[in-house]
Amino acid sequence: MMKTMIRTGALAIAGAGFAVAALAADLTGAGATFPYPIYSKWADAYKKETGVGLNYQSIGSGAGIKQIQSKTVVFGATDAPLKADQLDKDGLVQWPMVMGAIVPVVNLDGVKPGELTLDGATLADIYLGKVTKWDAPAIAKLNPAVKLPAADIAVVRRSDGSGTTFNFTDYLAKVSPDWQSKVGAGTAVEWPVGVGAKGNEGVAGNVAQTKNAIGYVEYAYAKQNNLTHAALVNAAGKTVQPTMAAFQAAAANADWAKAPGYRVILTNQPGEASWPITAATFILMHKKPADKAAAAEALKFFAWSFEKGGKMAEELDYIPMPASVVTLVKATWDKDIASK
Repeated sequence: MMKTMIRTGALAIAGAGFAVAALAADLTGAGATFPYPIYSKWADAYKKETGVGLNYQSIGSGAGIKQIQSKTVVFGATDAPLKADQLDKDGLVQWPMVMGAIVPVVNLDGVKPGELTLDGATLADIYLGKVTKWDAPAIAKLNPAVKLPAADIAVVRRSDGSGTTFNFTDYLAKVSPDWQSKVGAGTAVEWPVGVGAKGNEGVAGNVAQTKNAIGYVEYAYAKQNNLTHAALVNAAGKTVQPTMAAFQAAAANADWAKAPGYRVILTNQPGEASWPITAATFILMHKKPADKAAAAEALKFFAWSFEKGGKMAEELDYIPMPASVVTLVKATWDKDIASK
């Protein structure tokens, strides 16, 4: 397990972004908080090997998209992949960098990680405000051996435009007709209930500090902050824990080659072993970058991350992109990004 911890006390630092070095040659990027732990680790190792630093602002997918659209950074990062028409309109190239998973996390006295089980319908009803108590029949039925408190559920959700929210709400929309009709899926939605927090960092910190809370975060944040994750009932009706094998099972069905802009959504995938809220995180760059030299340096960093960052990704419970996809992505760089 990686020793780089993102504990509650350090969340504000992560949310403001990290600077591996303050040199003019540093690469600049902004966006999704979902991949922050692995981008930080890659950046540290890359700096030591090459001397090139990375200044990445972990500010959420929505803000990252705006920054790359306005050309204030070399690359943007999003967990909510843009559609082909939007990519064309903005002159952007998009590719998946790494895969991971989103997990429900709770703060319940006496409940250990993985002991609580939820299914999609119940999770949706909690976020709809229909299930409001931890000992409600819907939760108790799924957890006959768990001592549930007769306490109000403190719902925590994202306050910023978020790719993590996109994938979480996409899952809820797939498993709950009520959620689909009343809320839907998106990077930002009209939440029926809950307290907002900024970034995966903010949600993790809020849940950690609030008794009887529930939230949703990227799995690395749950592990590094010692949060209690819930098990989930997947599309095959099996109760599964968030493990590398479960994430890989969900990702196995992805057909990246046929998806315009590599836009693949991995929520609620079939298979008895699949974790139901698995997701990829994506990089955005301009086809015609304002600074070709900086774009070329960024592509070197991403190529290095693909080639040498797999083990680091797995240690943080991310899934490296398959070699076949990396080959496709590199061909896309050569074809679509004018960095020379």
